[in-house]
Amino acid sequence: MTPLQRGMVIDVDLNPTKGSETGKNRPCIVVTNDIYNARVPIIQVVPITGWSEKKAKIATNVAIEPSAANGLSKTSIADCLQTRPIDYRSRLLNVRGSLEPGLLNTIDEALKIVFGLL
Repeated sequence: MTPLQRGMVIDVDLNPTKGSETGKNRPCIVVTNDIYNARVPIIQVVPITGWSEKKAKIATNVAIEPSAANGLSKTSIADCLQTRPIDYRSRLLNVRGSLEPGLLNTIDEALKIVFGLL
């Protein structure tokens, strides 16, 4: 398998979950750096969920339009508040594509809000 890279859109099995955690099989964005991605099986991902007007108003959510590059089929939201570590050896289902660099920068800004790095 090709090493996972930051900004890739991958399908992940997020079950089991507890409480309000995002679950199901769903696309996610790899947000860990490529050094970690190449060396350890634990990566950090941001789950992608369906777009809604309500979700689009949340500062830590980032709208993503579908494209051939990212492999998404509908307008979606990267839910940066739901960032979580996964062991890709047991949870990775498929690689869809990659985000455009500008969009990854927008996700970085949302992650700074989530983690208080501003």
